[in-house]
Amino acid sequence: MKRRDFLALSAALAMPRMGFAATELTLPDAKLTMLSDGTLTLPGDFVLGQMDPAEAAAMRQKFNLSPDSYTPPCNLTLFQDGTRNVLFDVGSGPDFMPSAGKLDEALDAIGLTHDDITHVILTHGHPDHLWGLLDEFDEPSFANAEYLMGQTEFDYWMDPNTVNTIGEARTTFAVGAARRLAIIADQLQFFNDGQEPIPGIIARMTPGHTPGHMSFILGGKALVTGDAISNNFVAFERPGYASLSDQDPDMAAATRVALLDQITTDDLAVAGFHLPGGGLGRVTRQGDSYTYLED
Repeated sequence: MKRRDFLALSAALAMPRMGFAATELTLPDAKLTMLSDGTLTLPGDFVLGQMDPAEAAAMRQKFNLSPDSYTPPCNLTLFQDGTRNVLFDVGSGPDFMPSAGKLDEALDAIGLTHDDITHVILTHGHPDHLWGLLDEFDEPSFANAEYLMGQTEFDYWMDPNTVNTIGEARTTFAVGAARRLAIIADQLQFFNDGQEPIPGIIARMTPGHTPGHMSFILGGKALVTGDAISNNFVAFERPGYASLSDQDPDMAAATRVALLDQITTDDLAVAGFHLPGGGLGRVTRQGDSYTYLED
């Protein structure tokens, strides 16, 4: 369970490419591979902007965070069990940020193409997780894949009133998600909390970041967090801190507290979309605080 292979793949590529590293975790009868979709480029106060300035400064110093910019990685999880290549989320595609949308390079580096993906499971509808859904012709990017999404999350983005209630800063999120999901709506399969969208993968409703956000327990040994745990600093040290980076900050905080308790109680490995070092690691607990450890 704890055996990890770190693959420095970019150095082996003949053509110059965006730097890429994959991390792998072996599970019983399956393997997880983390694929880089690049990074986001956000304001330095994106996560800590509402925190007491002295506390925020201490957090930045401890975790070497710039006050000017925040550039979290984007790590997609690939689950392979010998017959299925299951991709959790699809990355940003070319239309969100120039620093993101690098999934094609990551797949190429491990010898896979879009046609090799058999299933796509979506954690939620934000751009860095969803906007890679379609190609330049507005066709599904993964032509051979089955697409799966939580029913509550789909209903939220397809509700015509969402664009009017989500807030001005996220209006483009709502428009972009609705357009993309409408195109694949007839291909989508839906699931709810506690169900197995695929055998061995259990959906866990983790709302707050978005109303229907889903995380996933894989083989009882690892947890794909999506953005329910979205950084390696305040989300662990102060999981109850309500951040405006979540759509419902208070609900997201309560979800995070419960999720970290489950992770440590059940000794689950973590596959985190925005966690450093490739996004695979373990979690230790110190009272009401936690620490993320890269394996």
